[in-house]
Amino acid sequence: MNVIVGNAFGRGAGGGERVDRIAFHRTELSAILDIYGRMVAAGEWRDYSIDFLPERAVFSVFRRATEHPLYRIEKDPSLAGRQGQYSVIAAGGQILKRGSDLRRVLRVFDAKLLRLVSED
Repeated sequence: MNVIVGNAFGRGAGGGERVDRIAFHRTELSAILDIYGRMVAAGEWRDYSIDFLPERAVFSVFRRATEHPLYRIEKDPSLAGRQGQYSVIAAGGQILKRGSDLRRVLRVFDAKLLRLVSED
């Protein structure tokens, strides 16, 4: 599990306390950004945000920066022993795929990408 302590200044929001936050590892971000790059090239996605929260890390994908996220890729270590710590969640809150292997969870986008390429 990757944990970031504090913010850029090493302190919590109140200034004095330290806050533990869940983060994506470099290899996890590489897998996510690989899918992101392919979807940007297909013209489907245009923006993203990353949130490091105390209970989970979230990579949100947007079609436009002013919209709600199309998808959220979440890492929640508290679910690692049960359903798997990684999940892909659609805009309506529907969990599209969940598991313990991030690359396998991200395959939910492969079918969408193949459908986009075959439409051209």
